[in-house]
Amino acid sequence: MTSTPACITAVDTYDIRFPTSRELDGSDAMNPDPDYSAAYVVLRTDADDGHEGHGFTFTIGRGNDVQVAAIDALRAHVLGRPVDALCADPGSLNRDLIGDSQLRWLGPEKGVMHMAIGAVVNAVWDLAAKRAHKPLWRLLADAEPEWLVSQVDFRYIADALTPEDALALLREGRRGAAERIAKLRVRGYPAYTTSPGWLGYSDEKLTRLARQAVADGFTQIKLKVGADLDDDVRRMKAARAAVGPDIRIAVDANQRWNVDEAIEWTRALAAYDPHWIEEPTSPDDILGHAAIRKAVAPVQVATGEHVQNRIVFKQLLQVGAIDVLQIDAARVGGVNENLAILLLAAHFQVPVCPHAGGVGLCELVQHLSMFDYAALSGTTEHRVIEYVDHLHDHFLDPVLVVDGHYSTPTAPGFSATMRPESMARYTYPGGGYWAAESAGQARQARQKGAAA
Repeated sequence: MTSTPACITAVDTYDIRFPTSRELDGSDAMNPDPDYSAAYVVLRTDADDGHEGHGFTFTIGRGNDVQVAAIDALRAHVLGRPVDALCADPGSLNRDLIGDSQLRWLGPEKGVMHMAIGAVVNAVWDLAAKRAHKPLWRLLADAEPEWLVSQVDFRYIADALTPEDALALLREGRRGAAERIAKLRVRGYPAYTTSPGWLGYSDEKLTRLARQAVADGFTQIKLKVGADLDDDVRRMKAARAAVGPDIRIAVDANQRWNVDEAIEWTRALAAYDPHWIEEPTSPDDILGHAAIRKAVAPVQVATGEHVQNRIVFKQLLQVGAIDVLQIDAARVGGVNENLAILLLAAHFQVPVCPHAGGVGLCELVQHLSMFDYAALSGTTEHRVIEYVDHLHDHFLDPVLVVDGHYSTPTAPGFSATMRPESMARYTYPGGGYWAAESAGQARQARQKGAAA
């Protein structure tokens, strides 16, 4: 008697929001009052092992419900898929979702729909790694180069990187992988922190947290800039005085400026030795980034947090527009597309310093950087992963940073599983926290009405 193969039986979604705006955590020139949020998805199966696939994409509050609705729209494409086949070839789902003509019309390969695809695809990789009893970085590092190449969509990038190029990079990347994996286990992966530099923080808080970051072993911090030039010069001067000349200070404008403004502003900060200027203008402006890079050197130019897909990254690399490439685990179409971007960066020999810090982004992106070190680029030189000390306690497998380094994850999966109690408390609008806040606001409104 032939048994029925295990399948995906449910695709459950959640609108989860954290009230980070209360303390101005995450504030920058473009986003003054963010409530860090996750459009969250859980893939459930009828397999005997009981494993689930968890994934999400990051937003900053209002509109998270729109992102959840986009994930909901993918449900019919996922339900009923055989688990074994899906985990053996996550690229099959990636290709089907991106290739669906009606879904594609909503992008193509950009925006809310593409991020929804990324959340679902990442959940599949989480499920695959759990079933393989490996953390995701190790699943990727142990994979055969030919299989990894099969997971990459080379459409639109083959003029810069062919499958043959990628295979050669991955085969070369396997040399010495065992030794690098052993080093990762002992030392971890270098990190930098943005925790001191949120734009809403006072100068006192900035300098206190900057000094603490150095004491904690970080050799790089980052400041948000772009709202007021005089304020930025003052804050940069204070930060430099706090950390001394040997600690790198990156600055991040979060797309605030036109090209000419970016050049002027960065030159005004140059006296305090900024390591890089991040997102100086629109992430879609490839030639603008190239012009800024030429004008502000030796200050480096970094971008990628909001770059929509591998095609834009390809062009940024082709014209030499960036010194530092910043992948984001939840902005593009999931692990498969990030593999393509990592391969492009290795091909053009540009270091990758991932964006992280939002809900769960540190947890996810550490796996991609550790795979890159172990089995692709083979180096951590000029490479650091962003770290922000926010919201990690809401995950079952939170990141651990020791002496300025990410400790290597050992639990199977993509480190994406959120604690059930956190989900119950912060699901919007009916979770415990938001329901209590809503009741409090209603009570205050009644009191004001009575007083009037």
